[in-house]
Amino acid sequence: MFRSVIQGVGAYLPERVLTNAELAKQVDTSDEWIIERTGICKRHVAADGQKTSDLAIEAATRALKAAGRDGNEVDLFVVATATPDETFPATAARVQSALGRPGVPSFDVQAVCSGFIYGLAVVDNFIKAGQSKCAVLIGAETFSRILDWEDRTTCVLFGDGAGAVVVSAEEGTGTSSDRGILSTHLHSDGRYHDMLYVDGGPASTQTTGHVRMKGKEVFRHAVVNLASTVREALDANGLTIDDVDWLVPHQANKRILDSTASKLGMDPAKVIVTVDQHANTSAASIPLAFETGVADGRIKPGQLVLMEAMGGGFTWGSALVRL
Repeated sequence: MFRSVIQGVGAYLPERVLTNAELAKQVDTSDEWIIERTGICKRHVAADGQKTSDLAIEAATRALKAAGRDGNEVDLFVVATATPDETFPATAARVQSALGRPGVPSFDVQAVCSGFIYGLAVVDNFIKAGQSKCAVLIGAETFSRILDWEDRTTCVLFGDGAGAVVVSAEEGTGTSSDRGILSTHLHSDGRYHDMLYVDGGPASTQTTGHVRMKGKEVFRHAVVNLASTVREALDANGLTIDDVDWLVPHQANKRILDSTASKLGMDPAKVIVTVDQHANTSAASIPLAFETGVADGRIKPGQLVLMEAMGGGFTWGSALVRL
């Protein structure tokens, strides 16, 4: 059987850094208030005129370099984003064009903060079906463009950024000792729309809209759903939490990360945490955290990495990957 193996990872963050202290000058908040409730110290914000595709292209270029590929082998581009450059065409089409691969399929996946997990499932299934041999998956967001900067309950939480992986087909044995994506698990429940959504869109208001969230309800559902999908991934592969070398979660809120690890009985030292530096970058969150763990040497070849996320919709899911 074919396995979808991650060959390289890349990340990009805009140069502009927005600290909690700066935010405190704009809205009724403070550095202490933000850190206590979220663990966030700062976030990156895209420059004027800098688009989601610009971030995505830079992250993809770095991932290809890390994988030792020049891009000529890539036969699929997928961008996970809730903040595309335009309503259409897909942001992935801009990436494909910039990287010089005309004719290669490219499209976006929209599952908000779960987008990268959904994208992994899409890429994995393309490879398993023999329709792709080398894919680039990117999570990229400019969430700063859909924030109400007068709403302290949301504007302090999010940031901009992009992370990418190069995934290629390799033969495997079908066991959990294989390299690559061992399994992905996806869920959604549209009944919870009003807990986390954007109050605009082409078909509703003909405007972009702003993020709206009921934080306490999202927190409660996140801890339950994330712990559940982690167990689902482990059970599907006959593994336990002790077999996992690293948990790379969606970086929404430090308290959610801590509560999920506690619910799973996992050592907090095995959780990759970047929310303090990047804030919540939605679909870019997991690949940014993953790149951090790889770059600083914590995540090593052969190790078992568990990724999980939950986002608006609600959507949620997990992926178990061996490097």
